[in-house]
This record gives sequence, structure tokens and C-alpha cells, in this order.
Amino acid sequence: MSEQVTEQGRARLLPLYAAGFVTAFGAHSVAASLGGFTGEQHASLLTLGLILAVYDGAEVLLKPVFGSLADRIGPRPVLLGGLIAFALASIAFVPSGDPALVFLARLGQGAAAAAFSPAAGALVARLTPRTGHGRAFGGYGAWKGLGYTLGPVIGGVLITLGGYSLLFATLGGLALLVAVWAAIAVPTVEPLPRKRQTIVDLARQLGTGGFLRPTATLAGATAALAVGVGFLPVAGARDGLGPVVTGALVSLLAATAALVQPIAGRLRDAGRLGDRLGMAGGLTVTAAGMVSAAAIPTLVGIALAAVLVGLGTGVATPIGFAHLAAHTAPERLGRTMGAAEVGRELGDAGGPLLVGGLAVATTLAFGLAGLAVVLVLIAATVAATRSTDSA
Repeated sequence: MSEQVTEQGRARLLPLYAAGFVTAFGAHSVAASLGGFTGEQHASLLTLGLILAVYDGAEVLLKPVFGSLADRIGPRPVLLGGLIAFALASIAFVPSGDPALVFLARLGQGAAAAAFSPAAGALVARLTPRTGHGRAFGGYGAWKGLGYTLGPVIGGVLITLGGYSLLFATLGGLALLVAVWAAIAVPTVEPLPRKRQTIVDLARQLGTGGFLRPTATLAGATAALAVGVGFLPVAGARDGLGPVVTGALVSLLAATAALVQPIAGRLRDAGRLGDRLGMAGGLTVTAAGMVSAAAIPTLVGIALAAVLVGLGTGVATPIGFAHLAAHTAPERLGRTMGAAEVGRELGDAGGPLLVGGLAVATTLAFGLAGLAVVLVLIAATVAATRSTDSA
């Protein structure tokens, strides 16, 4: 295979990028619209929390399982099966249109996303030469960022026009279209021979620096993104900023991250940005964004925080994935990507919990500063160690 990513190679990657868009768009388009559900259905906040958590919970539990399955039978059938299952889980909700069944629909979507998400990551790595991993994962991350950005806006419009039935019908149709596209454009990638492993062998491999450092980087970056989306508007509201302005600040964060990821990936592939520098530097810039929001709770400070968090996570994320792929045996890519995605999901949940807990005990500024400290510690660990061990 050529060391350069050809146009044909990019065409094979585009359906995989679209699969990343589906899981991000599907998660956020529904989640951002559930506030109206609680009002209309008189649901408790606990019910809302369960509906929000069930998608991510299914992913945390099932991603390693489906990742291992992708290694065993090949990632392409797992990708296609997951996309079709996502479409069926979405479309099955449409005939009833009962918002009370959103929980079951979200559970099915989360389980399906747990299948096609690690399979897509494994295929991105398998279909790209190592010298192109940065750019490939940068594109994958950019498409997911686009899904996170557009999901709340388009989801709200669809629910306004046709209720939850129209939203879930759209999600089902989108997943089905991507499945057809992937079936046509993504080639079969045969499973590679694997040595028999024990649980001890698995624990030892997932405990190597080649897995832990990029996974910690991805978890930290995802935690910062979740906090930025959830808490920067809170900081802005406390300074008197309205919802339109705070929403624009969140969009600024997401757009910055989406634009930066392909650029960071290309710099990495060209040898102009090393993995340790990219991961540690990205997290450090992200931490600076948290400090900005904590120390300067004004429009200027929060806007600067949005740019810095978007920039830092946009650098750290594709390089973290590329480093992970470079230090993983090809026959274990599905399992490793699935396990790394669990780390991201834990960061997605843990970041807001950390900031929220510290904010309750002290102030929001201390909560944001606390996350900044955690990010700097991860960055220092990544920067201070060098390893060539594989996951």
C-alpha cells in the first residue's frame, strides 16, 4: 500500500467518518431535546438522568465486546450490523410516537453504536497506512464534532416540526443510508490470525503505556469537551450572558475542535508534531482554557476558554487515536479501540461529575480549576514517559 492516502483510500474512509457522525448526531440530537420531554410527561429528574445515561451506559458495557468481535470476524460486518441495528432501534419507535418509550429506543441505539463505533475506528486504522493515521483520525474526529455541533440544533427543529417520531425516523433513515454507503464503498478486511490469550495476558496488554497514555489523553480531552459544553454556559449565565450568546460560545468550541483535528493530524503525519508533544501540549492548552473560564468569567474570558478548549482537544484527540493505532497489533485493533472508547465515555461522564462536585463544595471556578489540574497531571505523565510497547 502506498504511504500516501490516495483519493480511492479517502473514498473508502468517508462512510466510516459518516458512521462517526451518526453516533455523535444520534446521541446529542436526542439528549439536547429531553428537557421538553420532562415537562410534557411530568417526568422526574431521575428519569431524565436515566434516559441520558442509558445510551452511554450501553456503550461502556458493550464496546469492548463488539470490538473483540470485530477482531474475530472482521470489522466490516460488525460495522454494517451495528448501523442496521441503530436504524431498526430508531425506526421501531416511530409507529407509537410515545415519548415514554424513548428510554427503550435510546438503549437500542446505544447498544448498536457500541458495535459500529469501535469497528469504524478499527477500519480507519486498517485501511490507512501508518503514515496517514493522523490525518485519517483527524477527519474521523472532525465528522464526529460536526455531529455533536449539529445534533442539538437539528434535533430541536425536527421535534418542533414532527415530534420525537420525526427525529427518530430521521435518525433511522440516516443510519440506513450510511449502512448502504459503507456496504458499497468499504472493502472487506479479513480478520488477522491471533494468538490465544488469557485474562492475565489481556490485562497486561491493556496496562502498557502504549494503551494507557493515549487512552488517558482521550479521556481527558473528552472530559474537557463535556465540561465545556455543559458548564461554560453556566459561567456565562452567571456573568449575565443570555442563552443565544452562551449557545454561540459552545458552537465556537465545537467548531474550533472540528476544524483543528484534520490539521493536527496532517502535522503529525508530516513529522512536524510528535505524539508526546501533541497529546501533552493539547491537554495543556485545554487546561489553560479551563483556567481562563475560572479566572475571567466574562464574555472575553469564556470566549477565550472556548477557543482554547476546542484547540487543545482538537490537537490531542486525533493524535491520541493515531498513537493508539500505531502501538496496537493489527489483529487487536477492534478490542483496543473498544477499550479506548470506554475510556472516552468515562471521561465524558467523569469530567462533569468532578467539576459539578467541586462546584457544589466550593465554587464553579474551583471546579473548573480542579479539572485543569487533572489535565495538567495527565499531560505531565504523557510528556515525561517514552514507550514503544504495544497494546
